[in-house]
Amino acid sequence: MTSLYRLDCTAREIAGRFGARLGDDPWGGGYVARDRFAPVITAGHDFIAGPRPPGGMLQPRIVPRLWGVLPPSGSDDPMRRISTVRNPDSPFWIGNLRNSEFRCIVPATSVMLWCSGIDYEGRRLKHWFAPEDGGIFAIAGVWKDEDIPAFALLTREASGAAKAAGCNAMPLILPSDDRSLQTWLHGGWDAARLLTERPAPIPLIERDMEPD
Repeated sequence: MTSLYRLDCTAREIAGRFGARLGDDPWGGGYVARDRFAPVITAGHDFIAGPRPPGGMLQPRIVPRLWGVLPPSGSDDPMRRISTVRNPDSPFWIGNLRNSEFRCIVPATSVMLWCSGIDYEGRRLKHWFAPEDGGIFAIAGVWKDEDIPAFALLTREASGAAKAAGCNAMPLILPSDDRSLQTWLHGGWDAARLLTERPAPIPLIERDMEPD
């Protein structure tokens, strides 16, 4: 799976791409690693979770979130944050996923995946993948209301170039049309879950790149 991705654009460009309110996020572009802050797009509350206003929808907005949520109580490593969602039906995730306030869009321009193969020193090989057009794409995310609000990426079985490179899993990319994105941010879980079961909407190709 991934522990690194790039978002090589500004917060203003992200807002324009997804029709989101800019807010105060100063993001200027770069890479994101686990345990670091990154911009996400949410239609829930900025910080403290709570019900949306009756009869209306909150405008999607860009907010900073920490990548990696705290593990459940009783975890063997209570300080190691969880960065990906492998099983959306897990009791740890399902309550948040059923509540659209906690679903979010994680913008990215490329992702690093650990795939099969090792180098001459026996280290696992990193593979970078991005859309052919180099544009911003949307990864399905979910956040939890902790002392520091944090998010995780949903994943799926690898396909296309990632599967050919020997990757087992990859981030779950959402369709780019406005209706699908609004369904993820506002729709019921039955409708949103259908988006997670479709074939990958954007083919990713392998790129030669390294983080700054």
